[in-house]
Amino acid sequence: MPSAPLLVPELAGAAAAEVADLEAAVREAAALLPQRWIAVGTGSEDCVLDSNAVGTFAGFGVDVPVRLSPPCGIPPEVSAVSELPLCALMAGWVRGQTEPEATVQVRVYRGDHAADTALACGRKLRAEIDLLPEPIGVLIIADGANTLTPAAPGGHHPEDADAQLVLDDALATGGVAALTRLPEQIRGRVAFQVLAGLTEPGPRSVKELYRAAPYGVGYFAGVWQP
Repeated sequence: MPSAPLLVPELAGAAAAEVADLEAAVREAAALLPQRWIAVGTGSEDCVLDSNAVGTFAGFGVDVPVRLSPPCGIPPEVSAVSELPLCALMAGWVRGQTEPEATVQVRVYRGDHAADTALACGRKLRAEIDLLPEPIGVLIIADGANTLTPAAPGGHHPEDADAQLVLDDALATGGVAALTRLPEQIRGRVAFQVLAGLTEPGPRSVKELYRAAPYGVGYFAGVWQP
């Protein structure tokens, strides 16, 4: 799923109708996960956020609280609300929308890792998951290029459309090898390459639910079964 705050209706405002299909696709994908998730995204540094983390979208303009696990009956103190990275906020939001009883641990990987490092992270994560007795769902939270139209936040670079098409086709077909060669123009490159390491030599099945570039940013929603 994308790391797009405009999926949150309180933040989207009038744009909510324009991304309704994307929101529905994201909900459909997340609803297929079991009750324990590991979310994968990128940030300024590598870190692991445990499922007791609580955050808010206040930094994006509206105080929409999110949490990575069901509430334990006692509202968190204001001081306990963390400034979570966007991928963690999105994981908490979609958890609350689709599976409120689920718990999510968030793995944040630095966005400038080399492809080999990202692949190694994915392989290590798969090895950890394979040792666990219960089913684990992995939610990849990442965007494509943000330069696809004149109104795009990263400026307009028409040549980046080719990189976006490679990404979309790889995600739609389980093209692990193509993910390993993604260029820097793909904002969520490292997260997608962690996915490649996690699922190599490739997924058992793939289902595409959405691909488009509203507001000039490449977004994809779908489901892989390892």
